[in-house]
Amino acid sequence: MDATPDPPRRDHVPIFNMPGVVTASIGVLVGIHGLREFVLPDTWDITALIELALIPGRWSVALDPARAADLLSAAATLAGDPEAVQARQAFAHYVVAEPAAMPWTFATYALLHGSWMHVIFNTIWLAAFGSPVARRYGPWRYALVALVGAVAGGILHVALDPLSTAPLIGASAGVSALMAAAARFVFRPPPVYAGGGQPWQVPAPPPLQTIPELMRNRTAVVFLAIWLATNFLFGVIALPLGAEATSVAWDAHLGGFIAGFFLLPLIDRYRR
Repeated sequence: MDATPDPPRRDHVPIFNMPGVVTASIGVLVGIHGLREFVLPDTWDITALIELALIPGRWSVALDPARAADLLSAAATLAGDPEAVQARQAFAHYVVAEPAAMPWTFATYALLHGSWMHVIFNTIWLAAFGSPVARRYGPWRYALVALVGAVAGGILHVALDPLSTAPLIGASAGVSALMAAAARFVFRPPPVYAGGGQPWQVPAPPPLQTIPELMRNRTAVVFLAIWLATNFLFGVIALPLGAEATSVAWDAHLGGFIAGFFLLPLIDRYRR
């Protein structure tokens, strides 16, 4: 007689096959954009953008008021549609007049998006790569990786483009951190059930792959190469992610990716 226990029975099948924290994250991002799109008056929406988006020039002037002249000079050399250029120059003068640092914007910018295409694109990648991180580490570590990735992406963006007055928005840096974190373990070969074990008798999660192991993993190397190539490509072309075509903040993506890649081993509970 076969003494192997039957697999556990499930009372119901979930509608969304994602951890609850990932579903909630997607709900928050979509809900905020829907609120901005359909509920808030334009003046309130603009206020929310100014208060919550990350604006590099605002930080530069707040930390060093002497850079105000450089910021205005950079705004005066902007090219493009005359009305858009005039609006950006007017906003540059506003930033100089109100040089508050607003430290919370290093996190809150990730809650805002420029269009439905922008938010849907980010939530698809969040579902794909946030889910394995949340399943392995739970909601708090998942949230920590996403938050640190968003902050790191914002810091690198400000460091590389300190005189920009274009608001940085979007969850891409946090999502990139989750992608990098997932890359540390999702490309391992599937577990081998030795001794006749059954597939539902899942062993403890294996430790993260080291960097040398990742470099020997062809699937992981291809993924990393494609990610870097697409971010470089999107960084030099314009995409309609908002009201007008805009370039992707590749530096924020890179900052988030690096943060997630190196943060995960520090919070990993399945160490070697």
